[in-house]
Amino acid sequence: MSIISVILVLIVAFLAGMEGILDQFQFHQPLVAATLIGAATGHLMEGVVLGGQLQLIALGWMNIGAAVAPDAALASVASAILVAGPAQTSISTGIAMAIPLAVAGLVLTTIVRTLTVGLAHIADREAEEGSIRGVELVQWVGLILQGLRIAIPAGLILAVPATAVQGALNAIPDWLTDGLAVAGGFIVVVGYAMVINMMASAELWPFFFLGFALSAVTSLNLIAMGIIGLVLALVYLQLSPQFNGHSGGGSNGGGSHSGDQLDAILNDY
Repeated sequence: MSIISVILVLIVAFLAGMEGILDQFQFHQPLVAATLIGAATGHLMEGVVLGGQLQLIALGWMNIGAAVAPDAALASVASAILVAGPAQTSISTGIAMAIPLAVAGLVLTTIVRTLTVGLAHIADREAEEGSIRGVELVQWVGLILQGLRIAIPAGLILAVPATAVQGALNAIPDWLTDGLAVAGGFIVVVGYAMVINMMASAELWPFFFLGFALSAVTSLNLIAMGIIGLVLALVYLQLSPQFNGHSGGGSNGGGSHSGDQLDAILNDY
C-alpha cells in the first residue's frame, strides 16, 4: 500500500471512532467505513460487498442505557483492512473475524468511556471557572480518544506484514471460522427481528408479507425491489386518509388540510 492509502485508511478509522459517539455522519457504520477503506486501498468492490454484509449483522446493534452494543466501528475498519489491505483475505474470512473484533472493540470503548469520566470532572471545574474554551477543549480530548481507539488498532494491523497476517489467519481452525460465520448469520436474523419489532403495525404488515412474495420472483433484483417498495410507499401516502388530508368530516374540519400532505402530517401528529 502507498503512504497516501495508509493515511486515508487511518483518517477513515479515526472518523469511525469518533462517529461511534457522535452518530452524525455514520462513518462508523460498516457500509460506510468498509466502502471508504475499499476506495482508499483501491479495492472498492470488496469494500462495498463486505460493508453490505456486515451492515446486516450490525442492523440491530444499538446502545440502550448502560448496555453498550458490540463495536461496529472496529469490526468494520479492521475487517475492511484485512480484506482490502495488503493481506487480501477473503470476504468470508473478514465477516468471520468481524464478530470477535466487535467484542474487542466493546472492551476498548469501555476503557475509553471510563477514562472520560475524569474528563467530565475536569469539564465541570472549567465550567465553574467560566472557561467555555476549557470545556470545549475537554470535549475535543474525549472525541480524540474515541478516534484513537480505532485508529491505533488500524495502524497496528497495517504495520504487520501481510505474510504474518495471512499466517495468523490460516492458523485459525476451520471449525472456528465456520462457526463464527454461522453465528454472524444468526445475528443478521436477530437484527432484522429487532427492527421489525420496532416498526411492526397493522398498516405495515401487508407490505412485509408482500416483500416475501416479491422476493420469490427471481427476475427481480434488489434495485427493482427497492423501486417497487418506493412506489408502494408513495401510493400508500396518496391513498391513506391519515396522510392526504381527507380524514376529517367537513371542509373546515380538523383533518382537512387542503391536500397538503406535509401540513397534514405536522398537524395531525
